[in-house]
Order: sequence, then C-alpha cells, then structure tokens
Amino acid sequence: MPDATRIDSLVKEFNDSPHGPKKLHQSRTRFMPIVFGRDGKPQPKPGPRSAEAQDFYALRKRCLRSGSLFEDPEFPANGSSLSFTGESRPHLKWLRPNEISQDPRFFENSYSRFDVNQGELGDCWLLAAAANLTQDPQLFTRVVPEDNSFKKDYAGIFHFRFWRFGQWCDVVIDDRLPTVNGKLVYMRSTEDNEFWSALLEKAYAKLFGSYEALRGGSASEAMVDFTGGIAESYEMKDVPKDLFQIIEKGFRSHAMFACSLEPDPFKPEAETPQGLIRGHAYSLTMAKMVDIQTPNVKGKIPLLRLRNPWGNANEWNGAWSDKSPEWKYIPEETKREIGLIFELDGEFWMSFQDFVKYFDRIEMCNMSPDCPIIRQSGNYPWKQSAFEGEWVIGSTAGGCRNYPDTFWHNPQYVVHLKEPDKDDTEKKATAIIALLQKNRRSKRNKGMDCLTVGLIIYRVTERDLIRKPLPKEFFLRNASVARSTFVNLREVTCRFRLDPGTYVVIPSTFEPNIEGEFMIRVFSECPDCMTENEDCVGECDLDPRVKIRSPDPTKPDPQRQAMEKLFLDVAGVDGEVDWMELKMVLDHCFRDDIAIAAKGVSRSYHVAPVESKKSLTPQGEVVCCGLLAILQDWYGKMAGGDNRPAGSTSADLMVAKERAPLMTGETSPEGSGAGFSKDACRSMVAMLDEDQSGKLGFVEFQKLLTEIARWKAVFKLYDTDRSGHLNPFELRAALQSAGYHLNNKILNSLMHRYGSREGEIWFDDFITCAVKIKTMIDIFRAKDVNGIASFNMDEWIQKTIYC
Repeated sequence: MPDATRIDSLVKEFNDSPHGPKKLHQSRTRFMPIVFGRDGKPQPKPGPRSAEAQDFYALRKRCLRSGSLFEDPEFPANGSSLSFTGESRPHLKWLRPNEISQDPRFFENSYSRFDVNQGELGDCWLLAAAANLTQDPQLFTRVVPEDNSFKKDYAGIFHFRFWRFGQWCDVVIDDRLPTVNGKLVYMRSTEDNEFWSALLEKAYAKLFGSYEALRGGSASEAMVDFTGGIAESYEMKDVPKDLFQIIEKGFRSHAMFACSLEPDPFKPEAETPQGLIRGHAYSLTMAKMVDIQTPNVKGKIPLLRLRNPWGNANEWNGAWSDKSPEWKYIPEETKREIGLIFELDGEFWMSFQDFVKYFDRIEMCNMSPDCPIIRQSGNYPWKQSAFEGEWVIGSTAGGCRNYPDTFWHNPQYVVHLKEPDKDDTEKKATAIIALLQKNRRSKRNKGMDCLTVGLIIYRVTERDLIRKPLPKEFFLRNASVARSTFVNLREVTCRFRLDPGTYVVIPSTFEPNIEGEFMIRVFSECPDCMTENEDCVGECDLDPRVKIRSPDPTKPDPQRQAMEKLFLDVAGVDGEVDWMELKMVLDHCFRDDIAIAAKGVSRSYHVAPVESKKSLTPQGEVVCCGLLAILQDWYGKMAGGDNRPAGSTSADLMVAKERAPLMTGETSPEGSGAGFSKDACRSMVAMLDEDQSGKLGFVEFQKLLTEIARWKAVFKLYDTDRSGHLNPFELRAALQSAGYHLNNKILNSLMHRYGSREGEIWFDDFITCAVKIKTMIDIFRAKDVNGIASFNMDEWIQKTIYC
C-alpha cells in the first residue's frame, strides 16, 4: 500500500474510533438553544449557541427580503433525509403545501388529537405523544410556536422546539414534504389542507437525522422530548394496586400517557379479536370515574379514553366501545361532560378492568417542575435534580455489579431523601430516578442502537462518604437496597419508595468498557437532593511509596556536576535547552523505556527491568536516587550499580544532536514521531518556562527532570507486569499517587485525549498527562483568590495556548 494511502487509511480509522476526534452533537451545532421564562414564553435573547445553529427569525427575514422560499441545506429534500442509506425513491416527490393544496393552512380552525394520523412510517409512538400534546395549549405552543403561518410572513420556513438533555432547542425546517401522487406519505391531518402535524414530524425527523430514524420507538421517548418531563412505565403483569389512582393523579398534574400491546413475533401489527393492534402505541387521553345507574346498582365505574393514531375504524369492540349497550346506563349529562362522540376516528372508551386485561404496558410522562403549567399551579410536589455524565473506556465504563473489580469506577451520585412524603402513611420517601442515554437514536444510521443500561442503589452513612468515590471494598461488603432491570431502552426509569436517608446511585452499562453518554435525573419532594460523589480537584500528598532522594546541598555533589556538564553539552552556546534538545535527551535516556515499531503504526513498549535490588526498599518503595536517575544513572552507581548502556556517554548525545532533524518527528526514513511526541516535549518546556522564552535554563531543566523522575517512579508502581502501559482503570490511582486529586470529568477527558482504544495509558502519555495537570494547576494557582481565578480573554488564551 502506498505511504499516502496507508496514512489516509490510518487517519480514517482513528477518526472513526471511540477515541477519535470528538464531534459536537447535532443538538449543540444545528439547533439554537431556547430559554423559557416563568410565563412559559421564550426569552427574547436565547442562550449561547454554536455559530452553526440556524436562527429561524434571521433566516426568515433574509428570505422575505430576497423574495425567495427557504431551502434547508441541513435537511435537504432528497434521499439522505429519508433513510440511512440515502437511497432515492423515484416515485416520491418533495412538494410544498401550496403545491398539495389550493388553500394550505398551518391550523384549520384549531388543533386537536384528530389532526395526528399515521402514514407509511412506523412511528405510531411519536403520533401517540403528539396526540397527547394537543390536550394542553401551553404545552402545545411551547413545542409548536404560534408564529408559524402560511399567511403572515410566509417564506417556506417553519420551526419547532424540542427538549434535548436539559435544554430546549429550536429546530428549523423548510416546508417541502414527501408525497406520492400529490398526497402526503407520512403523518397527516384529517383535513387535507392542514399541515402542522406533517411539519412537526419533519422537524422531529431532522432532530435525529432522517425519517427512517423514527421507525420504531417508545411513546415515552417522544413525550419526554415534547415536555422535558420524566417518564416511567408499568407492566400490567406487575401492575400496582393503585394504578388507576396514579393515572387519575397524573392527569390532574398534566402528565401524558401512552399504552401498547406486545407485538406478535410472526405478524407485524396483528389485530386481536377485540380490535386492538399488537406492537402498536395508543395515546391515553382521559381517565374518569363515571356515574353509572343500572336497574340493580348505582355508583361509579373507572373508564379510560384511548386513541389509535391510525385515526380509522380500527377500534376496541368490547364493552364501552362505540355504541356499546353499556352507554345507556350513563346519564346524558355525564356523556356531554366527558365529550362522548361515536365516530370511526380511532378513539374509544374501555373499562379500567379490560384495559389491564388486554394491554401489556402503560407509559407515563410526569411534567418537570419548570413546566409553565406546573409553575402556575404552585402546589406541584416534585423537585428535580439532574446531572450529565459518560461512560469512558478505561475510566468510568465499569459495567454492572457482575464485574466487582471495575464496577466501582462507574459515576456515583449521592441522593439525600431527608423526609418522608407528606401524604405517605408508611413514612416512605418516593424518588423517581431516570437514566437517559444521549444521542443514540441519531446514530442509528451508523448501526448504533441503545446500550443495555441500568442503575443500582446503596444505602450509605456519612462515614462511608468520607472516601470519594466509594471504593471497591464498599461494594464487596454491602448489598444494594434497590435496582432497575438492565434494558436496551433510551431511558430506564424506576419509582422507588425508600426509608428517609442517604443513598448512592450507580448508573452503568451491563458490560464494562462500553462507551456512552447519559443524563441522570431524580424527581423527589426533597429539593436539590442529588450531588456527585466526587473528589475535589487539586493537589494531594505524594504516595509514600515513592521517594526522591535529594543530595546534601552542604556537600560536593558530583551528580550535579555531571548533570550540569550534560546540560551544557546539549544546550550549546545559548546555555538553554529548547523542546527539540529536550526531546533528544529524553528519547536517548528512555530508549529502553520506550520502543516504537519502525513503521510507527503499532507501539510495543518495554520498560527495562530494575537492575538492582537496591532500587527497591523492603517496604516496596520505588526509589529515584537523585537527579540523574532519570538519565539511567550514566555517570555513577546511584542505584547500586552502573545501569547505563555499554559505551553510553554524553558524546552520544552530541552525535544525536547532529541528527536532531531526524529525531524531532518531522521526517525520518525510520518512522517519524519516535520517542516522546513533539507536543509532550513542548508541554514539558512550557510547564517550567516562566519567561515564555521557549527554552529552559539549567535550574528549570533540573526541576523538570526531578518531576519526570517522580512520575516515572509512580508509573513503575502500577506497571507491575512491565508492559510499558497502565491497564484500564488505573489512571485515577496513578495520578493520585503522583499527588493529584481528579474527578471523573477530567479523567474522562484525559482518557479521550491520551488513552488507547483498549483504555491503556502508555508511558510517554502518562508523563504528558502529569505535565498537563501540573501546568494547569499552576496557571490556576497563580491567579487563585479564595478558590476562584479570574482571567480576561487575552490572558486565558495566552496561558492555555502555550501550555
């Protein structure tokens, strides 16, 4: 393979790998963040946004000024917006509403659940949620802005708002819609000239990359994206005794509901004898205790109103169905009150008893406390706490409890349930905990489905929480008090009733070293009840097993003299060492510690074994004896014997210096980039280069080698098999031994930046990690005032760009 082709292949492989360049998610690059005020209206000045975000008002104004209709370059009218493969459909045409209808309208009179009817796409779950959305005007207009119109300021551009992992995003689309023979292919309204529902579906498809991405899903997923609420589900085989009361209470609190039957494995969308469709999502639009009077009894009966998104004659045909004889026992006044209509529109009523008997699952989306309806009510009991996190190979992707050696590395969250619920007779505290996977549906075109995830809860004491995070020993000694099942759904939600107290929640993938991003939320009656169980970032004591023996400053020091001679030989006439000269020294000194394959593609590291028992104390301490230990003890027997390679002298460095261009990673027939990287050496110089001259004097050079000696000693503590790398999940402990407390976010960033695909940290990358951390801490400390450092833009860029 030619060199250029091989390099292109390697670059592509790296870009596609888990540790390739991190690309910003669609919701952060294409869609403008929206901030809502307490009245539920969007703020006139939305929050910070990416330069790539589409501004609806600016785009519409530009189109109106030019007299042109908007064409969305990010979701074009072609096959790429229809399917993962981008395959075109010749018989399908993209038409604007005025090409479909002579009098197109966004709303025909108003909006209702009957405007949501399913087309070819298998997204009944989305339609069930959209039908629920129409039930409340405030919820509806937060998703479907009132300034969308085919009359006023029409420019072929529309926008919709969806909740995405803690923020509302404005999604801009053009109004070209897929049609066959002049008819809409996908979602449509009952009225041929009404287009809000079709455009809503298109905006939601753009959110995830294509219409095909919407094929198959859970109604709770869309309900969360429409409201920012938290979803939970109940299986009818394990139905709680008070389920109807939960549904009634939910409707009073503006919750949304959907339900479904298990699919038939042999026949998609099979119809049952009762007229229900398997594997199909229905919206639940009302729950009522209805007055009933028969010749023999008078009282109330629990009834539910449901709707099939197909909007046709496929309805329930049992008791309380349309024109069922049971309705003659209901007073006419009650029928008017509940809005009873007998039409072949997909809507029907059934008893709660039959509902539990024939349906398999019900999904419920509770409104979040920041919902405008909830704010206005003033008596909503739930408070919300939320954090974002990620599972990273070798750092925080610890897997489930089946993997005790790595489980404790997962992110940990402390939940304080201080008091029981106000109306709970058993004095229990309720917590709804939701684990939401991020950005999985939008990656379905890459073959990435939802991960199998779940969460486990442990009761803890204040004494347990002294150690942050909780160590492996805690989980070996203690049993969990509650847990979810591990399932491959976007969101795993459980309602727990626990004794008041303090708990630690561990979200995880089922197997270790599976990467993914998540958001964890807790709804409870306790405000601000969740915190991260994390170390404070900062410096700590060096591991006592690592000793740096400094020479006595009152006595002559031949080692220092040798060091100074070496330095002057390398530095040359200017008396200072730049990054290229430093690289030359380090590569020469560590040629036994770092061996790189000649082609520069795969790396096999070898750390030279300890030559003398005197370099280890009886307590297992790793000893770096003086400043020249880092130079392999060339000039003396500082480690109990002459450890230098035969014939190695400072003259060798002079030969190397003449060959410096081939050692800097610029161009080399033997493979470029050998030894420490250019970036690592530049960072080492910057760490101690106080005058920012790009060079180090002897004192700075001496300090640098002392630091590297310490970090090398730490590395040897953990590289017990002498493989030349730290194994996955060892970086936190190694850096703590080096004197640094770090949290998961920083460790994850280090693993993304310096870790291998397998989560390993090689020797030179570990040194670079330590250099970066020390430098950033020093930058902060220089401006630290009571734990806060202030920088203007110039200072921040200047400081960080050089380090």
